[in-house]
Amino acid sequence: MNTPPSIPAPVTPPWWDDLSTAVLVTDADLCLLSLNSAAEVLLGLSRERILGHGLGQWLKLDRNLSSRLRSTLSLDQPLTLRARQLEPMRADSFLADVIITPLHGESGRPGQLLFELNAIDRHERISREEQLQKQQAITRAVTRGLAHEIKNPLGGLRGAAQLLASELDDSGLKEYTQIIIREADRLRSLVDRMLGPNNLPRREAVNLHEVLEHVRGLVSVQLPLGLKVRGDYDPSIPDVHADRDMLVQAILNLVQNAVHALEGGGEIILSSRILRQYTVSGHRHRLVAKLSVRDNGPGIPEEIRERIFFPLVTGRAAGTGLGLPIAQSLIQLHDGLIECRSRPGATSFDILLPIQPSNAREGMH
Repeated sequence: MNTPPSIPAPVTPPWWDDLSTAVLVTDADLCLLSLNSAAEVLLGLSRERILGHGLGQWLKLDRNLSSRLRSTLSLDQPLTLRARQLEPMRADSFLADVIITPLHGESGRPGQLLFELNAIDRHERISREEQLQKQQAITRAVTRGLAHEIKNPLGGLRGAAQLLASELDDSGLKEYTQIIIREADRLRSLVDRMLGPNNLPRREAVNLHEVLEHVRGLVSVQLPLGLKVRGDYDPSIPDVHADRDMLVQAILNLVQNAVHALEGGGEIILSSRILRQYTVSGHRHRLVAKLSVRDNGPGIPEEIRERIFFPLVTGRAAGTGLGLPIAQSLIQLHDGLIECRSRPGATSFDILLPIQPSNAREGMH
C-alpha cells in the first residue's frame, strides 16, 4: 500500500506577523502547521508550544464543527462562519467571523486548511478604550477645576484657624481650632489624591515579575485566613522601560481592591502574558505585556461597573473610590491602559503595557 506524499508546512511571507487578522494553517488531520502572531494572542500560547499538535487541543471543537471542517476538505469548498463563539483552552473566549479555505498540495488535491479569524470583540474593545480615554480626559479636567475651587478656600480656612488659635488662651477652645486645621489638611490631601500623580515616570529597565512578586509579598503578610495570592507568569516577557514605583503602586491598588472584594476568603491570581501586534489606546504595538489581577469574588455591582475608574465611585461603604482612578492614571503615564471584566465569581483587571517606548509606536490600527 502506497503512502500518500506528506504535505510540507506552508512557507510564511515576511508580513505574516504584521496581520491583525489571526491566520492558522492545519493539515487534513487538523494538526497545526503554522500560525501568525495574532493567532498566538487569541489562543493564548506561543507557536513553539502548539505547532504539530491537533487544533482541538487548544481550541474547543464540537462534533458538528469538526465534521464541517472535514467536509470542507472532502468537498473542496470554503466555509464561512459568522459571529462564531470560539473558546480557546488557555485564553478568553471570543466572538469571531471565521473563513476556512482548502489549500492544495503538490498533488492538486486539498490537503490543508487555512483559517482566518477576524475577532469581532477586538473592534468592540478598541471602541470601548477610545470611549474610556475620552471619559478619563473629561473627568481629569473637571476634577482639576473642582480641586482648584476647593483648595483655595481650604487654605483660607486653615490660615484663619491658625490665627484664631494664636489669639485664644483657653486650651479647650484651641482644641477646636486644631480640629479645623486637621480636617482642612485631610480634605486637602483627599483633593491631591483625586488629582492623581503629577510627576512624569522616571523610566528604567524593570522586571515585571519582580514587581508582581514584590506586590504579592507586600499583601501576603496581612492576608486574612482563607485568602490566597498566587502567581502565574510567562517567563519570556522582557524588561520594560518604566517607573518601578509607579507600577508597584498601580498593581498594589488593584490587589488591595481584590482583597477587599473577597472579604476574607477566596483566591487572587497575578498573571503575566505577552501580546503581539496589539492595539492599546488607538496605537498598535509590536509587543504588549498583559498583567492581570484576577479574583473569584462576587464581582463588581452592575450599577457601577461602567464608572469604576471615575474618582469617588466605590462599592464599599468604607472605600474612598480613589484606588482605581489613581492606578489608571499611573498606567496611562506609561502609554498603557487598565481594562476590567467582571461577573459573579470572576473579576479581572488587565494592565496593558507597551514594551517598547512610546516613540516606537507602529502606527494607528
